[in-house]
Amino acid sequence: QRFKDTYWTRFEGKYFAGDGAKKDDDGDIWLLGRVDDVMLVSGHNISTTEVESALVSHPAVAEAAVVGAADETTGQAIVAFVILRATASADDETLIGTLRDHVGATLGPIAKPKRILPVAELPKTRSGKIMRRLLRDVAENRQLGDVTTLTDSSVMDLIQSKLPTTPNED
Repeated sequence: QRFKDTYWTRFEGKYFAGDGAKKDDDGDIWLLGRVDDVMLVSGHNISTTEVESALVSHPAVAEAAVVGAADETTGQAIVAFVILRATASADDETLIGTLRDHVGATLGPIAKPKRILPVAELPKTRSGKIMRRLLRDVAENRQLGDVTTLTDSSVMDLIQSKLPTTPNED
């Protein structure tokens, strides 16, 4: 019964594995990741998928991964790692603020990421899954966990070398 309730009741007659997707105006299907990855920010449940989707809807962002990091004030803070399109520059000081405002306009001010970190690549397994556990380690300044399943473990060194000394927040 629990199996039926978990996987077969959300959409009548259809199996729901827990991954989200959307179809764009061109008919392309975008896989959005797990729908149950939720952050608790100041008492509000915010889906990582929603924030990632809002970020990639901006023309400067090619790909995004969002994690919740422990925060003394809000419980969890939203930290976003973004790969910028070739037309955008990571050195553009106004871009981070623009991206934060874009998420705020799309989802509401509570969903604005506390930190947005432009990166060259995201840590992915050989099957293409983003290793959010490692991004959470980076966001919380913890020792990295096991990186042996990554396609390219040097990605984590590159991400850590690009970390700003102070968070970009309002």
